[in-house]
Amino acid sequence: MDKKLDPSRDDLPLVANTSHILVKHYVLDLDVDFESQVIEGTIVLFLESGNRFKKRSSSTEVACPSESNEACKFRMPEPCQIPVTNTKTFSSKIGYNDFVICGKGEKDTSGKDGNHDNQEQASGISSSKYCCDTGNHGSEEFLLVLDCCDLSVLKVEEVDVAAVPGIEKFTRSPKLRNQIVHELMALPADRWREQLDYYARCSQAPGCGELLFDTDTWSLQIRKTGAQTATDFPHAIRIQYRTKPQGRSVTWTSDQSGRPCVYTVGSPINNRALFPCQEPPVAMSTWQATVRAAASFVVLMSGENSAKPTQLQEDYSSWHYYVTMPMPASTFTIAVGSWTEMKPEICSSNDVATERSFSPSEADFRSLIYLEWYDLKTSSFCIPHIVFLSQSTLTGMSQLCGTRLCHEIAHAWFGLAIGARDWTEEWLSEGFATHLEDVFWAKAQQQLAPHEAREQQELRACLRWRRLQDEVQNSPEEMQVLRPNKEKTGHVSDSGSSVIRHGLNPEKVFMQVHYLKGYFLLRFLAKRLGEDTYFSFLRKFVHTFHGQLILSQDFLQMLLENIPEEKRPELSVGNIFRDWLESSGIPQPLQRERQALAECGLAQQVSAEVSAGDAVHAFPFLPPRAVGPALHPWRGARDRRRRRATTVAKWVRVNRRPRKRKRKDREEVFEKLLPDQLVLLLEHLLEQKTVTPRTLQSLERIYRLSEQDAEVRHRWCELIVKHKYTKAYRDVERFLQEDQAMGIYLYGELMLSEDPRQQHLARRCFELSREQMDKSSAEVVAEMLF
Repeated sequence: MDKKLDPSRDDLPLVANTSHILVKHYVLDLDVDFESQVIEGTIVLFLESGNRFKKRSSSTEVACPSESNEACKFRMPEPCQIPVTNTKTFSSKIGYNDFVICGKGEKDTSGKDGNHDNQEQASGISSSKYCCDTGNHGSEEFLLVLDCCDLSVLKVEEVDVAAVPGIEKFTRSPKLRNQIVHELMALPADRWREQLDYYARCSQAPGCGELLFDTDTWSLQIRKTGAQTATDFPHAIRIQYRTKPQGRSVTWTSDQSGRPCVYTVGSPINNRALFPCQEPPVAMSTWQATVRAAASFVVLMSGENSAKPTQLQEDYSSWHYYVTMPMPASTFTIAVGSWTEMKPEICSSNDVATERSFSPSEADFRSLIYLEWYDLKTSSFCIPHIVFLSQSTLTGMSQLCGTRLCHEIAHAWFGLAIGARDWTEEWLSEGFATHLEDVFWAKAQQQLAPHEAREQQELRACLRWRRLQDEVQNSPEEMQVLRPNKEKTGHVSDSGSSVIRHGLNPEKVFMQVHYLKGYFLLRFLAKRLGEDTYFSFLRKFVHTFHGQLILSQDFLQMLLENIPEEKRPELSVGNIFRDWLESSGIPQPLQRERQALAECGLAQQVSAEVSAGDAVHAFPFLPPRAVGPALHPWRGARDRRRRRATTVAKWVRVNRRPRKRKRKDREEVFEKLLPDQLVLLLEHLLEQKTVTPRTLQSLERIYRLSEQDAEVRHRWCELIVKHKYTKAYRDVERFLQEDQAMGIYLYGELMLSEDPRQQHLARRCFELSREQMDKSSAEVVAEMLF
């Protein structure tokens, strides 16, 4: 494997040799230092050797490669504090002079460090070592390969678990270290507290021999002299390491008050720049972590327990979290900052829920979230037990916050409880979450009648159609395919290594095709089967595959097996693969639905506000994680400006009126519109070649656009930029500063205008916010501006 991958086009390697050895539990012991922007400490890996996958009669493999499916099931223990004996004072100045740091491009030429195999370092790790059977090759030693990037690994050692006091209580072989680890991992579910306690004790046991290790761009390789098989390799190892300030899994920034904070996000390389781990989806594990930081900070993690800080010396606090459900290492997250917890308040109908009046659903949603808020490159994302929401979702009306939260809640079923066995099939997570988002939001709005909920869903389908149509016009065809590996989907090498297609391509971060095409496929199936039949099946599917990893065919095969013959004409796994998952562009079945989407009631109401009823194609809004035009702003904007506008009604009449009107002219009466309708209205108006300042002023006044949610305000800013409405430039500046996750496209529009004032505005806003921006977004914007 070439170590010098081109991040503009290459696949992301998953190099861990999970077919031979698996991490079953992680114990992290970390210090967070904001001054040096480094997280450092140790991680102890508890390993299980051998390929223990149990295959189902279908193509699915059990997600948790253990001898019992019980480990895959949710266990909901009551919150507790696991005793941790290590309460050392926080220190970011531990001496590591005894160890040589060998990271990317760094070679040990001193000959002083016995941990490194210098011959191996000099020659490099060959590509065959990622893909070949590293289990046993005669005299060759077994090599543990972990996914690792942007880390300084300082020391690796075997842990003497046999030295733990009391360990003989539950093991038949108190002197055999690997057997102790095996029996510890095999404890029954009802002894989970004892298990976590012994994991913690074992993680603090002394070392019993340093291990040889080497690092390259994407991996950490560890071996023990004389250990020729995974069975012989130590089953408990401790890695001492530190992150790097520029590490791609960790974001160091500040909140709105200027106070420092750090958080991990689902970056393209997941968590391998936070700790050495096994990244492939099949590598499911439990974990526990102790994190120390200054006492003024709150440490949040994706743990099952509600942690409370333990005060240490010198104004530092320690926080402990754990997870007992096996999950991928990518679901581990941490957020350290000056967060404030908002709790729901019991108040009368005349009181306010917080500092201002919220709708009941809005107040309920906001009470679940920690503040102060910081901005993310995406509007939201979900990992077990914690949801991150951008500040962009919290302003304006409650809909944007509510729908985003519903999307993330849906991931509890699709993405967490049921995962994709091949991460190139992202639609299995995002498509399902997008489809269920509407269902959950309809239930959250208890005041809605069923027909009103259906109308809202049809309007959202209309907006998604327009978004998808634009995406397929402005993105590479090969990146519009939901199942790019086709019949090889789910295949891995003999060692368990694989790649994520286009995983390092920066454009992929902004694409929504797997959200949108996945959503429309599920919508198509629900309409074909009938919603009652479809959702009845979906409940059965979730029950059957809970705790497992799946491929597309697992869902589709079970679906077709559980519906009557008369409801599935022309439906087959092969046809769905061909039409929806393995081809670029808009699927043919969806093309036939285009007219129906344009005729939904709420969309027609908008058309009555702006047009004579003709459907027009406007360039859609690009939300966070949006696509093509965010990376191709010039092309997208030019396409939009070439399109012919056809709107001729109310707002067009307002726009065409002479500046001085007779008093007898009657004022137009405008309907009160929902946020999604406002989005559609502004998209229509963006088709007008000219919109006068007077019209823009009326728009802002009537709909209070600067107070709306971020989706509406984004389109309002597009109108301001397109028509050089200088009086509202402050709204553009505010959006670029406060809604960084959603402002990338606006930078392109400002630069394309070739207006010196707009270009100066773009560069000034970027300079003020680039340090707080997501790294990928900052690179994209910099390419636009300079």
